[in-house]
Amino acid sequence: MNSAPHITHLLYLHGFRSSPQSTKARLMAQHVARQYPITTWWCPQLPPSPKAAIDLVMSGIAGWPRESMGVVGSSLGGFYATCVAQKTGCRAVLLNPAVHPARDLANYIGEQVAWHHPNAHFYFRPEYIDELRALDVGPLTHPERVFAVIAKGDEVLDWREMSGRYPGSPQKIVEGEDHALSDFERRHLGDVLAFLNPS
Repeated sequence: MNSAPHITHLLYLHGFRSSPQSTKARLMAQHVARQYPITTWWCPQLPPSPKAAIDLVMSGIAGWPRESMGVVGSSLGGFYATCVAQKTGCRAVLLNPAVHPARDLANYIGEQVAWHHPNAHFYFRPEYIDELRALDVGPLTHPERVFAVIAKGDEVLDWREMSGRYPGSPQKIVEGEDHALSDFERRHLGDVLAFLNPS
């Protein structure tokens, strides 16, 4: 890992019902701009369709250098980041990643409200469950390039499932905390940046 080049391009993928305005996304953007000012940063608003989300991302990073790009994903964004990492071989950081979204989001079919824009509604369609199943990449080719931050206190996802999904990957298992990793800046941001930019 220490011989890896520093990240020149960084992608951040938000979670279900979230947006680029999430606390973690904004903190990452601020720190990357301050510490790595020449790094290309991209945090797109992901469409509700998983297929459309991945198509948007893969199109957007088509010209990025695989050896010096990275992806950070939170919750459902962690599932998408896993897909991106498998397709590109890049380094990835997963923050309380969704590992069975087809199962878990089956309960959310219908009208949904965006977290950061309460007036913004979208419809989570039944066919999106099949799209999620199609994006499951199975065992990782390079598990050592994936770092997972997992909170035992996650009230949405089971930390044991998250940990078990990534055998062979470095993991930071956190006692307590919550799904949002509310103490992200103080407790985890440094580890995230260190993994993406090894000394």
